[in-house]
Amino acid sequence: MNKPTLNSELIGTNLRDYETSVNWRDTMNYSAAIGDANLRYFDDESSDGIIAHPVYPVALTWNIIGRIQEFIVSENFPTELLLSQVHYTEHLEIHRPLSPGIQLVIKGRIAAILPHRAGTHVVIRLAALDKEGAPVFTEHIGAMLRGVECIGGSKGQESLPVVQNVNDAVEPFWASTVTIDKLLPFVYDGCTNIVFPIHTSIQFARMVGLPGIILQGTATLALAVTELVNRELNCEPARVKSVSCRFTGMVLPGSNISVRMIEKKKNNTRTDLFFDVCNINGGKIISSGCLSAD
Repeated sequence: MNKPTLNSELIGTNLRDYETSVNWRDTMNYSAAIGDANLRYFDDESSDGIIAHPVYPVALTWNIIGRIQEFIVSENFPTELLLSQVHYTEHLEIHRPLSPGIQLVIKGRIAAILPHRAGTHVVIRLAALDKEGAPVFTEHIGAMLRGVECIGGSKGQESLPVVQNVNDAVEPFWASTVTIDKLLPFVYDGCTNIVFPIHTSIQFARMVGLPGIILQGTATLALAVTELVNRELNCEPARVKSVSCRFTGMVLPGSNISVRMIEKKKNNTRTDLFFDVCNINGGKIISSGCLSAD
């Protein structure tokens, strides 16, 4: 049987625009789902108003990624291959904090198609603009198409955001243990509308070779960002300018994870906080994490 292929010449393929708005109930639900009680997300009597958790944009863009076949504007793109996608990389640039009431149009395109030992790494660029056309956030979401051969060579790598690497073999600055409640995948599913059955159906998860349901990768990332905001940014999420990582392992409900800050570097006017997330055996769940803040 021939291995499925994806031609890297298809970079630049556009996605249909998606229009949406930020709703206070949705932003509050997102923070509540991960147990983050920071008043910046909930105190709507504050003179500063409320803002969304820094990772909340993934709940908006899931409306595209979860129905990607409906959004790709090309008859030549083999959309059926995207059914095998696994979230592999994430880079989220926050141009300004999201606040309830803002109206957005999200424009997308295939930014990079890269060969990988596990298959093909496809990066989709999603740019959210307000009604005046000003940027609000830009997400580069990387999907791994396992078992799919990339033909045509690597294309688009030079257009992707660059993140510094650090030596993760050193002792961390600090490590924080987070207990993953057995119901968290269900709560995150219901509060974010990021719906995929490997997170809520034991039967489906085992059918695709998993030991059971696993926590959503973006939930793990949001938990890590919460720890970094609380410990390093004086509980001020509006300071977060970007978050990036690779998803390299899975989290089983009922287990503990360890969020570790590996290094802190000054980068012009920003501070880069490098982190990872490990399971109780030291296996990497999130690798190459970087949160940049002002």
